[in-house]
Amino acid sequence: MAKKIVWTRRANNKFNKIIDYLEQEWGPNVTQNFVRKTYDIIDLISDQPELGTLENHERKIRGFLLTKHNRLFLQSY
Repeated sequence: MAKKIVWTRRANNKFNKIIDYLEQEWGPNVTQNFVRKTYDIIDLISDQPELGTLENHERKIRGFLLTKHNRLFLQSY
C-alpha cells in the first residue's frame, strides 16, 4: 500500500521558488523535466519509503538526489 506524502509549507514554498527560477533562467523544458523527475521520485518513495540515503537515523530522515544542485528530504513517521 502506498504511503501518503505530505509537503510542509516550507518545502512547498522552496519547490515553487525553484520552479520559478528554472522557468526564468532555463525555460519550460528544463522546468518540466525537473517537475516530472521530482514527482516520479515522490511516487517511487510513496511505494517504497525505505529507498534513499538515511541522513538522520533518530529523526528517520532520508535524502534523495534530484539533480546535482537539489536534494529531496523525507521524514518518515
